[in-house]
Amino acid sequence: MFGFHVIRQYEQGIVFRWGKLQAKVRQPGLIWINPFSCRLTTVNMQTVVAGVPAQEAITRDNVTLTVDAVVYYKVVDPVKAVVNVQNYHHAVSQVAQTSLRSVIGHADMDQLLSERERVNAELKEVIDGPTEVPWGLRIERVEVKDVALPESMKRSMSRQAEAERERRARVIAADGEFQASKKLSEAAQAMAATPGALQLRLLQTVVDVAAEKNSTLVMPFPVELLRFFDQAAQPGTAKAIVEAAQLLLASEPDQSRQPETNGEVLIATP
Repeated sequence: MFGFHVIRQYEQGIVFRWGKLQAKVRQPGLIWINPFSCRLTTVNMQTVVAGVPAQEAITRDNVTLTVDAVVYYKVVDPVKAVVNVQNYHHAVSQVAQTSLRSVIGHADMDQLLSERERVNAELKEVIDGPTEVPWGLRIERVEVKDVALPESMKRSMSRQAEAERERRARVIAADGEFQASKKLSEAAQAMAATPGALQLRLLQTVVDVAAEKNSTLVMPFPVELLRFFDQAAQPGTAKAIVEAAQLLLASEPDQSRQPETNGEVLIATP
């Protein structure tokens, strides 16, 4: 009114006199300009949060993804923001969309899912290049909000994760079996050095089985018989047993054959 204007704390004013830009930037407060020859344009210096619409693009490994992001920027030079670009809000939005598609095309799907910080830094650098110097804008931060995967890719990743968990479970089970076999081998060596320990272990097993299942019939097997079979399984012992059996079979016909006496009785004398 009557050329008086109030510039808020978070704004700066640009004055055009007869359409020509005035070099002095008006600071917050009450100012007066000639209402007939001057026009005042205020520029908001606060940080602006702009959402980037979801962009569908193909990654470097030929996977179609839908990615959206958010951009934080502010005006650092109000003169350039007003004079050099018509609508800097719309301009930043368009640059952010094209840059997002470009970054997606140069990255793999795994990088977009696991290396968000690197992707955000690259996206910020790409957007900040054409906006800071010519338009007087500074991109403070860029964040990828969501990465939408196709349903077929989700099922494939689910199967892959399930197979990986199953593989780990099998490796852990196999490692446990290997460690248990080593302990059993050490226990067998200790019991072999002490024959009575094996018998005590047998009795302990009988007690455990009787406590769990009363209907089970347990018949102890002599350990000495097991040792006999173990020794018989050795090549030298088996050969000796075979030779002894042949000699026994050869001597039985001689013992069963008696001399002919023609009815006479032979009496052996000392």
